[in-house]
Amino acid sequence: MKRTILLITVIAAAVMELIDTSIVNVALSHMSGNLGATLEDTSWVITAYAIANVIIIPITSFLSNKLGRRNYYIGSIIAFTFFSFMCGQASNIWVLIIFRFLQGMGGGALLSVSQVIVFELFPKEKQNVASALFGVGVFVGPTIGPTLGGYITEFYDWPWIFFINVPIGIVAAAICYALLKEPEVKGTAGKIDWAGIILLAIGVGSLQTVLERGETDDWFEAGYIIFLSVTAFFGLLLFIWWELTTPTPVVNLRVLKSRNLSLAAILTFVSGVGLFSSVFLTPVFAQRLLNFTPTQTGLLLLPGAILAIGGLIISARLLQRGVSPLIMITTGMLMFVVFSWQMSGYNLDVSAQSLTTTLIWRGVGLAMTTVPLSVLAVSSLAPVDFAQGAALNNMMRQLGGSFGLAMVNTYLANRNAVHRSDLVANITADNPVAVKRLADYTQFFISKGAGLADAKAKALRLIDAGITKQTSMLSFDDAYLLIGLVFLFSLPLLLMASRKKKGTKVQVVLADH
Repeated sequence: MKRTILLITVIAAAVMELIDTSIVNVALSHMSGNLGATLEDTSWVITAYAIANVIIIPITSFLSNKLGRRNYYIGSIIAFTFFSFMCGQASNIWVLIIFRFLQGMGGGALLSVSQVIVFELFPKEKQNVASALFGVGVFVGPTIGPTLGGYITEFYDWPWIFFINVPIGIVAAAICYALLKEPEVKGTAGKIDWAGIILLAIGVGSLQTVLERGETDDWFEAGYIIFLSVTAFFGLLLFIWWELTTPTPVVNLRVLKSRNLSLAAILTFVSGVGLFSSVFLTPVFAQRLLNFTPTQTGLLLLPGAILAIGGLIISARLLQRGVSPLIMITTGMLMFVVFSWQMSGYNLDVSAQSLTTTLIWRGVGLAMTTVPLSVLAVSSLAPVDFAQGAALNNMMRQLGGSFGLAMVNTYLANRNAVHRSDLVANITADNPVAVKRLADYTQFFISKGAGLADAKAKALRLIDAGITKQTSMLSFDDAYLLIGLVFLFSLPLLLMASRKKKGTKVQVVLADH
């Protein structure tokens, strides 16, 4: 019973952290108006959290060893909870951004350390089940974040996006204080690798800022984006060199010599692209173009999320029965490709039922990849390296998400320009359909009492609004197709893990590389 309570608690903590990666996305305009800030400044609320997450996640193993995993984990829950409360109390946008960054620093452990604790609560032969249970949080958290944020903002107020964490955090900290113990196998931390920590913060922080802010500020047209890109390149280069040469690295990059972990990290990056890109595109598409409410949007995503939980459990059972993880990863990625292909063919008349059915392909597809990738990542590592392997794998998912969002935002902007140019080119005096549409609209406004000149101006604005909406629709179609192609072109990487040793199963080979 105690194990079950602890299991639910650490998974809930991970879900809470992941929800906060996307819960604020739909509340930015409300924050902006309430705090008297520009929307551009308010978007740093998202960026600050993402930067803090991606800096802290890879060093969670070191901090666990240095401070004691139990102390570090409980302390992180308390920090996350406290700074969540302070975010809701902020009366200034820059104060909110600072507290949001500190919230992200506390939240880093709630992902990687939670995963390791879940693994250790199960015997080795049932760790596939552990992966499935943790995968529920990994998948469900970012998926329900925007919907939950929209609902809270619509019916309450934006500070409650943060206040909702407080009771959950207090209960989680109390339960972990009572039930969580130090692991039997402990790693060694050695002296603090300050150089590694500083280089990691500079390199990864700069990269994350570029990915989060690049599209907003027109990429390399902005001087600070150029500066941060150069800083990220040399910072990460120096970080890798230092961590491979120092005897006490803050991030043990040597674990990446495991082919399993390296392959899993790359494919987890790809799954992060798909997970975060699709969970960004779909609510925006449904609410801005189809005029769905946040609640209606949540109902679109709900069946896929429920079936995904079933997919996670089934995938764990299949792994236990000896089904190759390569087959399951391939199946899941192809299901996501089907989702992307179907979404790329929709227009503004698409029904909610069609979208719900298509989103099931997305949910189950990502679910089918989550458990095999989690198992693959740590399958050839010694128990003492589990935490480091899990941390690096989780960092790759977060980076994949940031890269995916930057990619689709830039692609949407570019395709918007292309499609608008193509559509406007058809609005000419030689096009009888365009001429008739303009005449019909003009006549409609005249019938409502407008003068001829005013009616024609309103008709042109109405046509322009239609072009803008259709342009956005075509651009969203292209963006869905793009992320599907990323998945499709990643499939050949699985051949790297397809070699067998004579007389062994693929699963055994995967564990022995």
